[in-house]
Amino acid sequence: MLQLDKGPVLTQEVFRLLRDLINQYSGLYFDDSYREIFQHRLQRRLSVHKLGSFMDYYRFLLYDPRRHQEMETLMDILTVNETYFFREVSQFEVLVKEIIPEILDNTRPGKTLRMLSAGCSTGEEPYTMAIFCFEYGILQRTNLEIIGIDISKRVLSRARSGIYTENSFRATDKRYLEKYFIPLDNHQFRIDEKLKKVVTFYHGNLLDSVRLGLFSPVDIVFCRNVLIYFDMRSRKRVINNLYRVLRPGGYLFLGHSESLLSIPNDFEFLYKGRELVYRKPQ
Repeated sequence: MLQLDKGPVLTQEVFRLLRDLINQYSGLYFDDSYREIFQHRLQRRLSVHKLGSFMDYYRFLLYDPRRHQEMETLMDILTVNETYFFREVSQFEVLVKEIIPEILDNTRPGKTLRMLSAGCSTGEEPYTMAIFCFEYGILQRTNLEIIGIDISKRVLSRARSGIYTENSFRATDKRYLEKYFIPLDNHQFRIDEKLKKVVTFYHGNLLDSVRLGLFSPVDIVFCRNVLIYFDMRSRKRVINNLYRVLRPGGYLFLGHSESLLSIPNDFEFLYKGRELVYRKPQ
């Protein structure tokens, strides 16, 4: 159990008001077990804005002119950012051995291959996509553009820096670490500049169809271990938005613990090797 700071108490009623407001903004859903976490993490926001209670903070999020900026701050405080390089590595192997060659064989020469990491967190996923593309000679066949989108500006700042600690490399083979990363002091590593040149990061909300539409069309979307944090209504919206962003014949990858079986959608379900992938019909 958290050791709660002394200060205003977050009641169940006000927690649910805050929880539902955050859900409307971001699609993220927090059940009642998060009440103590909210009280602990949001206590400082009351001090910053000189508010006397969590109910005052709720009203601040509803009516204050700074409410949109504050919601962005909340995303930095409340979102989970557990990720690492080469996570669920078999999906990257299918990507470069089967999916990308199929797409390139069916498109005109000189076309730029565009991939989207939706919910990219601190950047390990899109950079891993880039590493595999370099390893398998994809850039010898096509131009490459990888886009990372996340709702948290804090994690995007780290992704753009390209500097990581040893924890991000728990599944990384030593030869890749030596080939694509530069060792720094304090057991940190910086991503090679050639990878940074093909990966660009943007702030965005996956529920925002207009914002996502700015990056359309893309050939491949990775949205892995993201849907698990959304309620069902928001999952449907996210999947519909990603469907619209994809080119006809484009592919969607979800995490191994996720599926579209319970979400109404227009994707084709396919197995590539042992991986379940989703394709937008031609």
